[in-house]
Amino acid sequence: MAQTLEVLEHHDPTGQEIVYRYPQEGSAEIKLGAQLVVHEAQEAVLYRDGKALDVFGPGRHTLSTQNIPLLTKLLSLPFGGTSPFRVAVVFVNKRTFIDQKWGTREPVVFRDSELGMVRLRAFGIYAYRIQDSQLFVNTVVGSQGRFDTHDLQDFYRDVIVSRLNDLMGETLDTIFDLPKFYDEMGTAAKARVTEDFAKYGVDLTDFYINSITPPDEVQEKIDERAAMGAVGDMNTYMQFKAAQAIQDAAKGGSGGEGGGAASAGMGLGLGAGFGAMMPGMIAGAIQQAQQGGGATAGAGGAAAAAAGATQAAAGGFCSECGKAVPAGAKFCPSCGHAQASTGCSSCGQPVPEGAKFCPNCGTEQE
Repeated sequence: MAQTLEVLEHHDPTGQEIVYRYPQEGSAEIKLGAQLVVHEAQEAVLYRDGKALDVFGPGRHTLSTQNIPLLTKLLSLPFGGTSPFRVAVVFVNKRTFIDQKWGTREPVVFRDSELGMVRLRAFGIYAYRIQDSQLFVNTVVGSQGRFDTHDLQDFYRDVIVSRLNDLMGETLDTIFDLPKFYDEMGTAAKARVTEDFAKYGVDLTDFYINSITPPDEVQEKIDERAAMGAVGDMNTYMQFKAAQAIQDAAKGGSGGEGGGAASAGMGLGLGAGFGAMMPGMIAGAIQQAQQGGGATAGAGGAAAAAAGATQAAAGGFCSECGKAVPAGAKFCPSCGHAQASTGCSSCGQPVPEGAKFCPNCGTEQE
């Protein structure tokens, strides 16, 4: 048995409902003179026989031939204007739906001028409201009984991501330029997406890009590249690290018997590595001094000091004047002072002062 309705009204407790159809299936029987109550931020579209008759804004409306002129042609009035007729009412939420999130499901491929092919992820938020209730119901909702914001999320997200991909390809050369283009890209993307939304009676009120980032592994490589740039000259950095390691090893040597043994082994390895590095370090220092043309005394002093260090590492120092003495020299090239033998002439191993034979190979010492 059909129910004759006299008051039609709907309230959404969730706040996420976009469209509610009453009844959700078929149609309901009402009388002329029934009351239609439409709340603030709502519109109601009245349908009869599948055709939209009128759109009502907030307020109380009496369903009569005066308010709905089309009913005059559609209804015969044999009962003095109280004849029941069957209709469906679609309530449309007109409020602005804010904090709607969008983002890429999978990273999209971007051709970067510095990094090559890079996969990017993009995220942001947007807000929208129903501008044309009748158009939205006819093109999007159809005969569905209820329509929520989550029913539109996937569709709108795919539209936004598609437009953003085109925009990035036209605007960006490299992702390193992204920070200065966020506002411009957000404005341009909103302009393009607005047209897509308007086709369905929807007004895109706000659109923001929160982030466009590469995957974690690419970000790690970018961080490494930035760290290398912060280090600057790699040779200078290696010299500093080697000197620092030697200093740490020397400090560890005074920490006890176990620490002394460990630091001795470490010092041996560091000494060998530092000795291998010294020629390159000295060559670089001398080259810098030569490029300076002798105009800068500091550069020349550094080269001379480095050369003296190499000389000392290869030979020793005169006990008389303190100047560097080449390895195997019997007399100081600076003051002529006779030098004590410090190594075997045959095997090169240390020989105690005053020894006549090498304790390592037995060669007689001069």
